[in-house]
Amino acid sequence: MDYRRKKKLTFFTIGLIFLLSGIEYAVILPTIWGYLQILNAAPFFLGLGLSAFSLSGLLSGPLFGHWSDRTHTTKSIILFSNIFEIIGNFMYFMGYSKWLLLSSRLVAGVGAGAASSIFGFLTQSTAPEDRANVFAAVMACRQAGLLIGPAFNIFLRLCDFHLGPFVVDKYTSPGLFMCIMWALLQLVVLLMYWDLPPEGDNKKKEEEVEEVEEEEVVVGVEEDKPLMGPEEPLETYGAVTPEQLGAFTLPNGNTIPASPSPSIEDKDPFQNFSVRNEFLREEVVILLTAQFITLFNQTALETMVTPLTQKYFNFRELENSVMYCLAGVEVIAGFFFVRWLSQRVADRVVLVVGLVICNISCAWCLIFLAKPRGSFTWQLTEFIIGVFLQLLGLPFVAVSQVSLFSKVTAVKTQGFSQGVRRSVGGLATILGPLCAGGLTENLYVMMGMMLALLVVLTIMVIFSYNRLVEPCVVQHADSVEDYSESS
Repeated sequence: MDYRRKKKLTFFTIGLIFLLSGIEYAVILPTIWGYLQILNAAPFFLGLGLSAFSLSGLLSGPLFGHWSDRTHTTKSIILFSNIFEIIGNFMYFMGYSKWLLLSSRLVAGVGAGAASSIFGFLTQSTAPEDRANVFAAVMACRQAGLLIGPAFNIFLRLCDFHLGPFVVDKYTSPGLFMCIMWALLQLVVLLMYWDLPPEGDNKKKEEEVEEVEEEEVVVGVEEDKPLMGPEEPLETYGAVTPEQLGAFTLPNGNTIPASPSPSIEDKDPFQNFSVRNEFLREEVVILLTAQFITLFNQTALETMVTPLTQKYFNFRELENSVMYCLAGVEVIAGFFFVRWLSQRVADRVVLVVGLVICNISCAWCLIFLAKPRGSFTWQLTEFIIGVFLQLLGLPFVAVSQVSLFSKVTAVKTQGFSQGVRRSVGGLATILGPLCAGGLTENLYVMMGMMLALLVVLTIMVIFSYNRLVEPCVVQHADSVEDYSESS
């Protein structure tokens, strides 16, 4: 199978992974509140249940990323992490107690840590100018899962039977369903995923081989030489040596020697790695702050939405599922728009646009959703506008900050760096639900804090706007011009 076909199948499998992660979130989030209630759990268990998944992902992300950077493989990491997803969702299906339910989300969250390795793989497999497009497509797959998930929930809520000693109902069936889905994904990864070399290296190798072959043909035609001389060993006929592949002939007849093979030390991506130099730079700190604040606000709002709709609009599982389905349509459309926009403007421009929208949405929620007033129709309209604005800004900030982060950090250690980024996001998704779960009766405080964080982030981005660009790096010091000047 050729390289391009393997790459397409590998990217398709990555899309399936993110699709299932979105489906899992969409089928569990609308029902977990009711599930905890029938298990006699206190309200704060909702925040704990949502945070447990992020906690284990926070810890496993850098470990999986470091593993992939060291071994230059992701397939084995994905297969290993999916085992935790399968076990965790089966525990969720069992659901004997609130503590088992909490533990199930903790175990399943370990599997989410493999996303750091996948983002590292995508960074190394795409050119910087195409990275925002690829990240937007991957994130759109997850949002597609959020869109499809509620559709599954409409059918899962009709389940009412026994499977051996286990009860299958509208609360336990999402766990069984996702357990089966992640098990099937294992087969897909085994058959359709390859640990491919970086695309740039593969293209360069193919181009060099083609150039050497063309030169050999031209020389053979002009000089009319025999294909093999009497002194030429038989085993060297038609072979292209590594020196020939790496060499480059200048017009004056001089030849740039082939690049030496990487030593064992060069293969170690962490040989000259410094946490201080990599992560304590101004632009990196700002992007990590953006990751934290946007996810903190997003998960806090998501945690508040279900109790809020139950209190003011009497929404149940079906209504919540429909709401999440419509939200998924909006976010997917937003990701496709951002993908189109990122081809025409810089990532930092997309980031600023997203922050402006997020500030407006947070201000709207503080004014109108903290204490809804008016008739039922007017309250519902206020709620819809607030959620619409919040979801509108999400794709802009999410895609731009991930794309920028991949460009301002080292390519060789992208797995670990993406793991750190996702750990910062994981910390936000832990604190967001915990804060929102404890402040569901004090929405002015919660939404005021969300708005204040966004204002601080916006000010930081404005003052450091000029630094939010891809740094100019000289890839080869011994370029043709340098070599010409020295000869």
